[in-house]
Amino acid sequence: MIELVIATHNKHKLAEIKPLIPAHVILRSLDEVGIFEDIPETADTLEGNALQKVQYVLNKIHKDCFADDSGLEVDALDGRPGVYSARYAGEGCSYADNNRKLLEELKGITNRRACFRTVICLFFNGKEYYFEGRVEGSIITGLRGTEGFGYDPVFIPAGHTLTYAEMGFEEKNSLSHRAEAVKKLREFLKKHHHNLR
Repeated sequence: MIELVIATHNKHKLAEIKPLIPAHVILRSLDEVGIFEDIPETADTLEGNALQKVQYVLNKIHKDCFADDSGLEVDALDGRPGVYSARYAGEGCSYADNNRKLLEELKGITNRRACFRTVICLFFNGKEYYFEGRVEGSIITGLRGTEGFGYDPVFIPAGHTLTYAEMGFEEKNSLSHRAEAVKKLREFLKKHHHNLR
């Protein structure tokens, strides 16, 4: 068995990731390993933030772990909110605050193209590995749907008519940027497990 710490307190994120991880991997959340504080995210890239979270866990408990950082990158806003997606409306803001600010900034703009991007940093057996997931789509003009979290009520993935927040958990998970990155992580862990046998 492989034991991995996932550097998050976010229950939504855990619920999305856990079903995608292979059975031979025991996944521990930060709370389960006794890390209760928020980990700083001060890098200016998604890769940098994911690495920063991994290094924080390693310094605390010296266990193999992985972290992800995700961002919504909007063409008309030069890639914003990007790395600041979680705190776009300011420190301590809510998902609703972030959505409000985004829609306000896009008022009257016809180019609504955007992409969701997730980068995972894995520290495993003394080495760093990175996995990326990306989903193209667009931002609608209001909120739709009650599922999910973050920018889910305003983002429609390309080729679909529903926002992430209007999709059921399984449908969203089958095509989300985070799921794509986690699937790449899963393949890596499966291959590693196979090589050990």
